[in-house]
Amino acid sequence: MYNKGSLVVYKRDVCKVVDIRVIHNESYYVLNSTIDDSLKIDVPVLKEKELLRPLITKEELDKLIKEIKFLPILDVEARMLEDEYKKLLKDGTMESLVVIIKTTYLRNKIRKENKKKLADNDQYYFNLAERYLYNEISYVLNVNYDDAKNYIIEKLNK
Repeated sequence: MYNKGSLVVYKRDVCKVVDIRVIHNESYYVLNSTIDDSLKIDVPVLKEKELLRPLITKEELDKLIKEIKFLPILDVEARMLEDEYKKLLKDGTMESLVVIIKTTYLRNKIRKENKKKLADNDQYYFNLAERYLYNEISYVLNVNYDDAKNYIIEKLNK
């Protein structure tokens, strides 16, 4: 069970538990999105394992960074990519976000090298996965978004 003030991930967004209240004899977490303070979300405590997860720890983050080069790149037909991206986003794991970022980055890099237009879908999912990944990392490291991104880049370049 989470306490008031805890940071959790709900549908890939970092949220703060601002209250725990009872509605119709059922306990609910009241969450505030860290991106949009006006957004309040009620999540049944009984469904916390399905809908919420704790933020990644610093140790888990460092382990993830070491595993990035071993995480696969999607190898499916172009027409199937969007479905795969959606499945990975729904999965909600940090590894899935990295797979999206790696796949979309490499696909667009190849397109650029071949002097082709960048794929809009790839760019959309790249930006989305980056936003989710670095937003959570920024809270874990207690830094801003750009510093979180630079932290990962620096670790990967070592």
